[in-house]
Amino acid sequence: MKLSKLGGKEIVNLTDGGRLGIVAESDLLIDERNGKIRALLVPDFRNQLSLFSERNFIEIPWSCVKKIGNDMIIIELDEEKPNRRKFSL
Repeated sequence: MKLSKLGGKEIVNLTDGGRLGIVAESDLLIDERNGKIRALLVPDFRNQLSLFSERNFIEIPWSCVKKIGNDMIIIELDEEKPNRRKFSL
């Protein structure tokens, strides 16, 4: 599947049915050595006060992706507190 085909798909967590975001708003973390996708970085818009500060992301390991459909990507992230990281992009 081409990367351009992922754009616009919603990311939904199978565990709690929660919507985490849209792939168009997300970034991919790619392993430089082999070119494989390591994780989806979904913006965490909670507690964002400034548009110009570092952005917070929820890191979803690629191994949590269970199904890529026509309209959405279904993940299984059963952590109560997903891994949140700050990145300056």
